[in-house]
Amino acid sequence: MNKSVYLLVFFCWMVSEAFGQGCSDAGFCTMGAMRPSQVYSKKINFRLRELELNYYTGSTKLSPRINAATLDFTFGINDNMAMQVKLPYMWIDGNLGETSGLGDISWSFTRNVYSTESYHINATLGGKIPTNRSDIKEGSNTEHTTSGEEAVLPMYYQTSLGSFDIVAGGAFISKKWMFAAGIQVALNENENSFSFDDWERYPDPNYLNEHHFATDLRRGTDIMIRAERSFHFSKWDIRLGVLPIWRITQDEIESTDGERVKEDNTTGLALSVLGNAAYHFSTRHSIRLLYGYKITDREINPDGLTRDDVISLAYVTRF
Repeated sequence: MNKSVYLLVFFCWMVSEAFGQGCSDAGFCTMGAMRPSQVYSKKINFRLRELELNYYTGSTKLSPRINAATLDFTFGINDNMAMQVKLPYMWIDGNLGETSGLGDISWSFTRNVYSTESYHINATLGGKIPTNRSDIKEGSNTEHTTSGEEAVLPMYYQTSLGSFDIVAGGAFISKKWMFAAGIQVALNENENSFSFDDWERYPDPNYLNEHHFATDLRRGTDIMIRAERSFHFSKWDIRLGVLPIWRITQDEIESTDGERVKEDNTTGLALSVLGNAAYHFSTRHSIRLLYGYKITDREINPDGLTRDDVISLAYVTRF
C-alpha cells in the first residue's frame, strides 16, 4: 500500500513537470457518455452516485492563466439512466487584468441503449447554461485602459462563453476500449464587446492585437471523437487516447460597421493526444490525473478556448 502511494505521488510530480493540452473545447468532451476514463462493468448500474472534485490549471497562447475548480455530480435516475451536473468556479490572471466567478453550468442525461456481456452503448443529451454574457470588465487593469476606467476584457478572461448550448453524443465502452462521439451547438450570441480602442494605453500593441475580436460572437458547431485504450492493474488504471475536435461551421461576429460576418480560418481540426492515470484506494474512492499534448489547432480562436500547459487533478467518490 505504501509503495503504491509513493508511486502515485511520484507520478503526480512527473506530470506536473510536463507540458500538456486540454481538449480546448466548449465543455462537451467531459459530459455524459463522452467523458474520459469510464470504467466498464458487466452489470451497468446507473443508480450509483458519483461526486468528483476537479482542479484544472492551464496557460493560454497569450498571458492569461486559467484555473478552475469544478464540482461534478452524477446521480442515477433508474437502472438505465443518470444525470450529470457540473459547476465550475474560475479565476483568470493575465496582463490585462484578473477575473473570477462561476463558469458555465453543464447538465446532461445519459442512458444505456444497448448492452452485452462484453460492451455497453450509451447515449447522452444535455446542454450548457451561461452564467454571464461574456462582457466582464470588473478586474481589468485600468492602467492600460484608454479611459482609465474598467473596460470589457477579451474572451480569454471571460468566465462564461455567454451562450446557451445543446449537446448530444454517444459512446461504446468495453474493458479495454472506449470510443465516443459528440456534437455541440451554440444557440445564441454572447455580448462581448472587447475593442482595441479601449486599451490604447497598453504598452505593447503587437501583443494586444493577438486578441481576436469576439463582438456578439456566435461560435461555430463542434464535433468530437474520443478513442481511448485502457490498461488495468491491481489498483491502477492507465489510459492513452486521442481527441480530435472539428469546428465544422465558421464563427460569426458583428463587424465594426454593424454587419454580421463569418470569420475566416475559424473552422478545422484541433487534435490532442491524452494520458490519464487513476489510483483506486477502494471501490468508492480514487484519484485521477489527466494531461495531454496538442498536435494541431485552428488558426483563429475568437472564443479564447485554446490552451497550453494543462493539467487536471480529480478526487472521485462513489456512494
